[in-house]
Order: sequence, then structure tokens, then C-alpha cells
Amino acid sequence: MKNTPLNTTTLLFLFALNFGTLLSLQAQENLTSEKLAVSGYDVVSYHQNEVAQGSSQYKVNHNEAVYFFKNEANQKEFKSHPEKYLPQYGGWCAYAMGKNGDTISINPEAYTLEDGKLYLFYKNSFTDTRKKWLKNNTNLKPKADSNWNKLTNND
Repeated sequence: MKNTPLNTTTLLFLFALNFGTLLSLQAQENLTSEKLAVSGYDVVSYHQNEVAQGSSQYKVNHNEAVYFFKNEANQKEFKSHPEKYLPQYGGWCAYAMGKNGDTISINPEAYTLEDGKLYLFYKNSFTDTRKKWLKNNTNLKPKADSNWNKLTNND
């Protein structure tokens, strides 16, 4: 078989394909530019009724995201059952996902646990979407699930 050099069109196509895949992955998970999930907060600590900043000393790479933990025990717990601790909707604001399917960043200190699942929310001085979610989560949750499935092509 003859080796032929890649032409410009082929190279551009391959670049676009890889760039599109990268954008798709980034759209699915709410990560920092360093691929840090939940702004470095310890996702296990939420299940211990605590909001704790994690440490790079106790980190885990999971599904192309980096998770920090406050101690070795939480790091080990996450490693043994990561799906139990992952935030819903890729770590995006649950309220925005339910309201219109938007991927809105969160305040890691605004959260709720429902049926053992972690939901995160946008919050600033003027807006607390967690409160809005709690007033109407029975309607918002199925919409958020549907919107998330569409976004991640799981529908």
C-alpha cells in the first residue's frame, strides 16, 4: 500500500473531529481548566453533612476529571464507590438543568442531598437556586434528568 501525505482538508477534518470531542466532554462535566471537579471540594464530605475543601495531596482521577479530598479516608471511600459520590448533572446547577437545560456553574457550598445523590446549585448575593429547587424539585428533577440525558446523548 502506498503511503500518501495527509492533505490540508484531511488534517482540518481530523482537528475538527478531535476538537468537537473535547468540547463535548467539557460540556458534559463542569470542570476547571485543570479538569478539577466541584472547584476542588471533597464530594465525599457532602455525604458526611460537611462542606470541605479538598487537598491536592488526596486526589483521584476519575473519568477525565480530578477530584480532591480532605483526607485519605475520603479518598479511599471515593475510589471504592465513585458513582455514589459523583454530583448529578455533571456538577452543573441542578436548578438550571431542570428549568431549561442550561449548564450553569455552581457555588460548591450550595448543595442538597436527595436519595443519597448530590445536587449542586448556583448561588450569589442575589440568587439562590437551591431554594428555588427545593420549592419545586418534584417537577424540576424529571426535567433535569431529561435535559441531562439529551445533553449527554443518553436519551
